[in-house]
Amino acid sequence: MEEVALISVVSILALGIFSQWLAWRIQWPSIFIMSIAGLLIGPLLGLVNPELALGELYSPLISLAVAIILFEGSSNLDVREIKDISKSVFRVVTMGAFLAWILGSLTAHFIAGLTWEVSFIIGGLFVVTGPTVIIPLLRNAKLKARTAAVLKWEGIIVDPAGPLLALFAYEVIKVLTNENLSLNYLLNFFGGAGLAVLLGLVMGTLIGIMVNKGQFPEYLKSPVILAFVLLCFTMAEVIMHETGMLAVTVMGLVLGRSKRYVSSIGNVGHFVENVSVMLTSTVFILLTASLARETIAQIFTLPIIGFVLVMLFFVRPVSIWLSTIGTELVWREKLLIGWIAPRGIVALTVAGYFAATLAEDGYEEASLLTALTFALVFITVCAHGFTLGPLAKKLNLASNEPPGVLIVGASSFSIGLAEQLKEMNIPVLIVDPSEGRLRPAVEKGIATFTGQILSERSRFSIDLAPYDTILSMTGDASYNALITQSFAPEFGFNNTFSLTAAPSHQMSKSELPISLKAHLLFQEGATFPELNRKINTDYEIGVLDWQVPESDIGTKEILPENTTPLFIMKRNKTIVFSTLQRKISLDPGDQLVALKLKESVFANR
Repeated sequence: MEEVALISVVSILALGIFSQWLAWRIQWPSIFIMSIAGLLIGPLLGLVNPELALGELYSPLISLAVAIILFEGSSNLDVREIKDISKSVFRVVTMGAFLAWILGSLTAHFIAGLTWEVSFIIGGLFVVTGPTVIIPLLRNAKLKARTAAVLKWEGIIVDPAGPLLALFAYEVIKVLTNENLSLNYLLNFFGGAGLAVLLGLVMGTLIGIMVNKGQFPEYLKSPVILAFVLLCFTMAEVIMHETGMLAVTVMGLVLGRSKRYVSSIGNVGHFVENVSVMLTSTVFILLTASLARETIAQIFTLPIIGFVLVMLFFVRPVSIWLSTIGTELVWREKLLIGWIAPRGIVALTVAGYFAATLAEDGYEEASLLTALTFALVFITVCAHGFTLGPLAKKLNLASNEPPGVLIVGASSFSIGLAEQLKEMNIPVLIVDPSEGRLRPAVEKGIATFTGQILSERSRFSIDLAPYDTILSMTGDASYNALITQSFAPEFGFNNTFSLTAAPSHQMSKSELPISLKAHLLFQEGATFPELNRKINTDYEIGVLDWQVPESDIGTKEILPENTTPLFIMKRNKTIVFSTLQRKISLDPGDQLVALKLKESVFANR
């Protein structure tokens, strides 16, 4: 039995991470790949049954994983993200959620044929979207900041509210159908929810204070905060079932605010984010692999399909449009937000709890809850996952241009490089605190931002969505290194580069560590002062036009004299920058951009 559990857990962990990687490679929604993987190894092929293998640990493990995912999402929220759309967000998470509850309940009763009692429970549950599905979709779609902020905040704030609405409906039903229960029973419900909020507030504040006072060594900060998250969730669940998610969400919000004052808490976020990614993929495969074949067969019935279609094309759009009347959102944003509402892990886990509870109370429709929930989850994940990107581009709410380049530091060379990128229709932005240094770029029509890239104001003022590569090209080596370190988690290790600020007389190219070579731009000797000297005298940046026999295109060792290769534009419009580690590699149809002698100078020679 132990071997079965071990094999099941390891297989699901590996399959979950592989599904995330495959989704990234083929640019498909990761949740869709994970759903297919879970169905294949579970009900379709019968290779793994996680619920049977894990036994009594199955539900607690999933609940704790959901707690960590919710905490990670809420701790990354910052009110400055919604400074221009706070009214819209407030309306969506309050009035919008209430309308979705009422309309969803009516749909469950009249379309799916559920009783009023069960309909209001399931209607409350289905207001959730959640970070487990929204954040991976936003990561792939690269929406503009306003629209992405509304969807992200809704997913994280409403996620714990959905189970509470379902639980509230259940408690009201018990009071109405049981003569032995009075309204005091409902007061206990509100008291339990209030205690969960208070617990999250106290835990978050306590952690912030202790970290600020240096009560934990650096290597223990992440484990300690993770332990407090699990403790907070469990204590709230003991007080009242289904309030743990509310407690950890509040705790995350409090700690997220503390990041503004305690910088080291932000470093913890990267660890928790990595754990959250692993748990998201694992839990989704756990849930789908545990589905019974009978449950899947129930999905393809007319009442369930009709329920899902009405939820997709009526309930969600109407609740968003009505709740955002008179807000800052324009019709294009309302249209996209009104369409995107994929359900995920929370809906599946809580539906399982209510299915068992309602079955014990004698409700025959309880057997339909799991099938109904999975149908909504799977169809919304597929429909919204595959349409978010194209629809956002069609509505001009996402970039239609190829991935862009963000350049930190305005100089003659960086402006020349930006001008070349702009000519090749690659989005480019130069950031520098000096208006004077940026003036030549502005005169050339290059997008600029005046400010300190490391400041919080700049981070929230710059829309980073169009850019997937960052180049730190200032004359300060320490500052370049700091930029690289700060933005590597956001842009990725392979898309974060810096320019050598000055020649190093102590360390040769062969002595540099490989990891540093991968980040340092261009060839040896291509330093900040040298490149700017060249661009200000006899050199220019342009596409290198020289004939290389097609048989030699694999080696690419031959370059004209006095030429510094900068980057290659591949046939698919992606940019590959030259570094100390990466050699030039051209394929037929690629373009090599280099710093070369001007034509007039070359002709004179």
